[in-house]
Amino acid sequence: MSLNVPYQRNTSLRAVVDRIDRSETLSALWTASNITAIDRMHINDHGPIHIKIMTNIALKLLRLLVAGGVEPSVVKDHGLSSEDAEVVVVLGSVLHDVGHVIHRENHELLSLVLAAPLVDELLGTTYDRATATVLKGEILHAIYAHQRSIAPLTIEAGVVKVADALDMESGRARIPFSMGEPSIHSVSAMAIQSVSIGAGERKPIKITILMSNSAGVFQLDNLLREKLKNSTIAPYVEVVAEVTAEEKRIIERFSIDREGS
Repeated sequence: MSLNVPYQRNTSLRAVVDRIDRSETLSALWTASNITAIDRMHINDHGPIHIKIMTNIALKLLRLLVAGGVEPSVVKDHGLSSEDAEVVVVLGSVLHDVGHVIHRENHELLSLVLAAPLVDELLGTTYDRATATVLKGEILHAIYAHQRSIAPLTIEAGVVKVADALDMESGRARIPFSMGEPSIHSVSAMAIQSVSIGAGERKPIKITILMSNSAGVFQLDNLLREKLKNSTIAPYVEVVAEVTAEEKRIIERFSIDREGS
């Protein structure tokens, strides 16, 4: 699968993404992650489509932050470049969910086990050993901190955390829900029509979410708000959500049978 990320003259990112696109191991891990999520657990997508969408969102968020004067943590703390921060964000994104091949529960920790050797392979010879070691630690931190309860310590990890939550357009909510079963999770997921990300007037990032039904607020309140609040980038992000026109009915009827009552 091609990530189709915009390189913008970042030659290091291009070299890393070329390795990602050619990696049979990564492709197999993404596919197997969806077998766990969709085929075995019957929840929503956590495979290659999610990875592609989320990675592009994460890269856009980081670039908007940099354009707005926010310094990435690898620049501030390690004297590296914003281009190197992009490599951290992209690799953190493509590897954050690979632990699903083992189990959904604690998949963040399981992802670390599988990601560690893959980071070495995907960084390749793009960096000297010392720089690659620093970047590897930053990438693994971003993977670990994408779980809701863990507070990220870097701008890059905060970007990965929030980008993960923003893959919610057209029913692609990140709160796992049973496919085909009406619930507050599935109904709220279907209410999200579009997610637009751009530069804000008051803050570096403005996220505009259009909903067909106010049930979509459940997704925003139970996932996006929590992940954004528990991130390093909350001060730089404005979120605006609107219900478009007359509310659209998402389900016709809901019932609970005697066995479930």
